[in-house]
Amino acid sequence: MIQLNVGNFDRMLRILLGLALIGLAARGTIGPWGYAGVALLASGIVAFCPIYRMLGIATTSR
Repeated sequence: MIQLNVGNFDRMLRILLGLALIGLAARGTIGPWGYAGVALLASGIVAFCPIYRMLGIATTSR
């Protein structure tokens, strides 16, 4: 079982930014690198960030 390390506010920001980047990339506004928003969206949905884990960061109180 993975330990959740992304708090609610952080999750909300990740989801919104991920959706915005994906939308901009789909419209061709920012180029294909915008599809990196998929990683933000996924980490926001599952409340786990592997980079936070490596750095020992947690924004959740759980």
